Amino acid sequence: MKWNNYRSGFKTYLKLEKSLSSNSIEAYLRDIDKMAQYLEMNELDLSPKELKAEEISRFLAWLYDLGISPRSQARIISGIKAFYQYLLLEDVLEENPTELVDLPKIGQKLPEVLSIAEIDQIIAAIDLSKKEGERNRAMLETLYSCGLRVSELINLKLSNILKEEGFVRVLGKGNKERIVPIGKTALKYIDFYLEHRRNHQEVKPEASDIVFLNNRGKGLSRVMVFTVIKQLAKKAGIQKTVSPHTFRHSFATHLVDGGADLRAVQEMLGHESITTTEIYTHLDRSYLREAITQFHPRSKK
Repeated sequence: MKWNNYRSGFKTYLKLEKSLSSNSIEAYLRDIDKMAQYLEMNELDLSPKELKAEEISRFLAWLYDLGISPRSQARIISGIKAFYQYLLLEDVLEENPTELVDLPKIGQKLPEVLSIAEIDQIIAAIDLSKKEGERNRAMLETLYSCGLRVSELINLKLSNILKEEGFVRVLGKGNKERIVPIGKTALKYIDFYLEHRRNHQEVKPEASDIVFLNNRGKGLSRVMVFTVIKQLAKKAGIQKTVSPHTFRHSFATHLVDGGADLRAVQEMLGHESITTTEIYTHLDRSYLREAITQFHPRSKK
């Protein structure tokens, strides 16, 4: 690939001339890899010398669409800017295209992203002594583990939880189905909920295959999920505006921050390609599973 030789030189430069730690060097290289992945996904055969500011801006817009926080966007672009500074020093190019790219404003209004600690605080606020406690714990763990939309969560079926394989089958926008990895923590709390609550309540026939039910044995509404999460966030003392989608954005941001491949994150979120044609086939399931295992915070515990 056109980026590999430049990447190798940049790594040596960071190590020998900048005397950065191994962790810092890897963080810079991950930022470069994200740019290269974006180009590959969109069939743009461009070397660093050929890349223009317009394409870098489109890359930034794509990160925004993924739900990546402004702070994480800023860090990624800072890494790419450092790479181009290196290319200038090496006389690989004469002009720096990143000079025309503005960093996202950290305070700009985007869907909130929760830190790992804040997610733990919200989950810890659940009162497990209440009959809906186990359900709410399983529900939030599933949202965060899989990056689901609220509509996908409330329509999740028991028959679509592939426990042995570690995946769930999700019906997304436009009735498009995708397979998403689910972590062991989420599966554990789903089992607790099924064993201690759902299996002991009367279930309406139309909801017999729905995972998360209300106290009347029917499927949850979107409003109910919003209400549960807002009340828990308030109880946990979280000042941010928190909704089910906040967990989805946090899922994406934490994976990208951890170093997960952008293609895997896009696939798991169920996003369409940003071009008019399908650019890549569905990724291998083991590849998606590896992304969750290596980079999702809940899998590192």
